[in-house]
Amino acid sequence: MISMNGIVSSIKILKFSERPLVYFKLDDVSCLIAGHSLNFLADVEDGMRLAVAGEYNSRKQFVVKKYAVIGMTKIMMEFEMMRI
Repeated sequence: MISMNGIVSSIKILKFSERPLVYFKLDDVSCLIAGHSLNFLADVEDGMRLAVAGEYNSRKQFVVKKYAVIGMTKIMMEFEMMRI
């Protein structure tokens, strides 16, 4: 398994289903996530720093198996704003 980290940009939902297929760019690498995509959409927004692990597919897209937000997730930020 390959790991990398970087800044997330251009998050898009490619396929709506019970396990949505989500596309995003990590620095200049095209990435796909399906396994934890609902959690990913709740945790991550453009400009956040992210660490990912996964494999490349035949189209040179990085298929994410695991991810971790470096710093606060989007949900954590929203709870912080609610407390104020």
